[in-house]
Amino acid sequence: MTQNTPLSPLPPLFPRPAHPFQDAPHRVLSAAQLRARGVSAAQTSAQCLPGGPWQPLLPGVYLLHAGPPSGQERLHGALLYAGRPPASSRRTPPAPSDDGFGEAMVTGLAALALHGFASAPGLEALHRVDVLVPRTRRLRSTRYVEVVRAAALPPPVRLAGVPVAPVERALADAVAGAGACDAEDVRRLLTEAVRAGHCEPGAVVRELSAAKVLGRPAVVGAVDALLAEGRAAAEGRLYAMVREHGLPEPLWNVELRLPGGPELGGVDAYWPDLAVAVELDTRAPRFGAPEPERRGGNRGAGRTDDPQWSAYAAKRERLERLGITVVHLTPRKLREATEQQATVVRTALMAAGDQEPAAYVMVLPR
Repeated sequence: MTQNTPLSPLPPLFPRPAHPFQDAPHRVLSAAQLRARGVSAAQTSAQCLPGGPWQPLLPGVYLLHAGPPSGQERLHGALLYAGRPPASSRRTPPAPSDDGFGEAMVTGLAALALHGFASAPGLEALHRVDVLVPRTRRLRSTRYVEVVRAAALPPPVRLAGVPVAPVERALADAVAGAGACDAEDVRRLLTEAVRAGHCEPGAVVRELSAAKVLGRPAVVGAVDALLAEGRAAAEGRLYAMVREHGLPEPLWNVELRLPGGPELGGVDAYWPDLAVAVELDTRAPRFGAPEPERRGGNRGAGRTDDPQWSAYAAKRERLERLGITVVHLTPRKLREATEQQATVVRTALMAAGDQEPAAYVMVLPR
């Protein structure tokens, strides 16, 4: 009786790649990253055949499992697509530490979701991912990826392991890309940015102006609400600073006037016995400011032709001629350096006792 010779196992229909991919973030890799791990283009194509374990997610980007991608996987895929190097440098294998994102960063609603905005849809619910890249990149929007170009990229922040545009830039890109977006949605996004302490109104308005969307019907009313929200938030921080740092209680939101004379202007806090006033600089940014000033140029430059700044400077000069010390605080400094600003106010109050008595002024509610 002959003994049956065991059959040799058949080769698998989809051969396993030569290297494991446990280190792949969310199991999404670019073609360059696969090559760097020893997987040839032919092997990648075999894995992506119908019924195979992999699938193409975007041009040159692969999802290393079957089934639909998660929101995080779509996000990583979008960055790998937008961050791939130009064709001239694709022959150079990426370094092991290279995440493949290049200069690309997430912006728009996806970025706001990563920043924790309650009014932005979650990653799983987004039908589109906006990715910010340099203007010189020759890259097309494709599938769910919308390519947004910029002449100068802002410094990104790292959230959930990916580069993300700052809040003010992400807001401007979200509004600019929304087209005929619902005015209430825009209003919710802008007011949450200030109410939750993500950024200051001035920074948002400057980005909206640079994106040329301030004239849209959905934006006009939202900007007014944004500035009002910013004013209220700054006043709240000023109240908290005075009480939490043990400063004497001032008269809040008052108008100063010479007896029988003209109005001198309103201030946010006033200590009449010491003739010290605090004024919050919550002026609306100039929508038509030159690009260098709007994009972070010299803060002192160009203010002489700003009507709001000129009016503020004239009021301050009038008050100081009368012996009233005016302390100028900005919402950003109140938010980021509260203790330092409390020291500034305390120093002004202590120094007031050594100065000549101020002129008598009437104090009226504003």
